Amino acid sequence: MDQIAVIGSGSWGTAIAVMLARHGKRVRLWSWKQEEAQRLAQDRENKEYLPGIAFPEEIVCSSDMEECLKGSRLAVLASPSHAVRQTAKTMAPFFQDGGKILIISKGLEEGSLLTLSQVVLSEIPAATVAVMSGPSHAEEVAVSMPTTNVVASRCRKTAEEIQDIFMNDVFRVYTHNDVLGVELGGAIKNVIALCAGVADGLGFGDNSKAALMTRGIAEIARLGVAMGAKRETFSGLSGIGDLIVTCTSMHSRNRRAGILIGKGMPLSEALDQVHMVVEGVKTTSAAYELAQKYHVNMPIVSEAYHVLFEGKSPKKAVMDLMLREKKRESESDELW
Repeated sequence: MDQIAVIGSGSWGTAIAVMLARHGKRVRLWSWKQEEAQRLAQDRENKEYLPGIAFPEEIVCSSDMEECLKGSRLAVLASPSHAVRQTAKTMAPFFQDGGKILIISKGLEEGSLLTLSQVVLSEIPAATVAVMSGPSHAEEVAVSMPTTNVVASRCRKTAEEIQDIFMNDVFRVYTHNDVLGVELGGAIKNVIALCAGVADGLGFGDNSKAALMTRGIAEIARLGVAMGAKRETFSGLSGIGDLIVTCTSMHSRNRRAGILIGKGMPLSEALDQVHMVVEGVKTTSAAYELAQKYHVNMPIVSEAYHVLFEGKSPKKAVMDLMLREKKRESESDELW
């Protein structure tokens, strides 16, 4: 029986651990605090982040990184994006050449503007790294609702091995080689989901949300191509697929936070009320800086930045988006 280490015991890490354990894997679920690991082991569920989901007996909870990684075929990294570097530092002493890490966290590192796979490789250069993304709420994976993701790696064999580990009757996995595109789609879609929530909070309807999603994926793809990703990646599961689910579901922390901001709540209070990490906030700052760095026009991301960090009124941001200079939808010169 395969042993898998899941590093990070938030809602997503917990859901993946439960799913893998239900389908024949021995799982070591790592928490960064000993008290939390002990509580999970005692309760046999994650009452704070994923209440009501019982742990299969195949899950062992621990705060000992060496214990979790020893004998594991794969390490699945599920820490919040802001904790990925420190978590990778903790993992580093226990990795040898060829050890495999699958990153299921979504985000960008503030300051460095690195993707999470780049962060991990900077701390554990001996590791073989892959990323997994797609439309997948923890709450639905935990109750075995059919879900589909994509795993990307520069090594085809690694991607296919991870595909084999995760594939079952409720979790389908495709493979890809565009690691950068999969990471950018999974990260920046959270910014657009925040904006979709703001639109809901302002009382706007389906027209507004559809426009945000359509133009949002265009912005993400524009930046991705400028950075070296493949445009078609953003039409797939980690692009439009993840964008749809995050912009439309109340499971989405980003959308929920956006709704509160749209209703006039200050950012700090909105984050407190959601009570979980809202990745889109930090990603807004990083995406805004990347747009400047690569000279890419990202008006939705820019207005999100002005609202979140400069105190701009959401209504004024919407008006400024609507009254921008006239554009063609196609970026090709051969429009007609």
